[in-house]
Amino acid sequence: MLRFLYVIIMNLFRAPFMITRMRYEADHPEKYSEQQRYELDQRAVRIMCNTGKIRTACYGKENLPKEGGYIMYPNHQGKFDALAIILCHEQPCSVVMDIKKSKSILVREFIDLLAGKRLDKTDVRQAMTVIREVANEVKEGKRYILFPEGGYEFHTNNDVSEFKPGSFKSATMSRAPIVPVALIDSYKVFNSMHVKPVSVQVHFLKPIRFEEYQGMKTKDIARMVRERIEEKIAEYTF
Repeated sequence: MLRFLYVIIMNLFRAPFMITRMRYEADHPEKYSEQQRYELDQRAVRIMCNTGKIRTACYGKENLPKEGGYIMYPNHQGKFDALAIILCHEQPCSVVMDIKKSKSILVREFIDLLAGKRLDKTDVRQAMTVIREVANEVKEGKRYILFPEGGYEFHTNNDVSEFKPGSFKSATMSRAPIVPVALIDSYKVFNSMHVKPVSVQVHFLKPIRFEEYQGMKTKDIARMVRERIEEKIAEYTF
């Protein structure tokens, strides 16, 4: 939390301009392309990393499908997770986020620039609508980040919680590739009580094509994706 406050204080002089610009571009998609809006989000993340002494190392970009839509399923450690992925992911992508966490200033602008989805965990009907919308957009070629843990605890390590099978319905409905994403040490960014330099790793793993998970139950898909992420994390942690 200390680093979060530090980043805010260090960027007070530029925050009004950045937030105003992000809000304007998000509200006028007819004037700004998806690529332009995505690059503005990436710029905001880079500013945060530079002032917050955050280094993000990216691995496995060659694993990302070159064409068509897909869904990235990462482990979830904290507030920096989606930002780290977006910083490493060159092509525009979007994200599904808990509706309660998406309403604060800057977060709201960040999500709107990506045309992200807000999911209400207390409303089953609304959640299913979001799942279908994501599936349809992925069929049309869009790329999404979806956190299958559904949330995160106050992490102080790289443990991975259970993946919720329902998170994978968008993939099975769209028949799109599933890209497991292993995040390592992302929790250190905002869960550490210091502002010393920190390093985060983002690993894009080999995609799981529809032919590989076709006919599997979502609970088995969830287990498979989690195991692959845990195997990658184990390679880099002791």
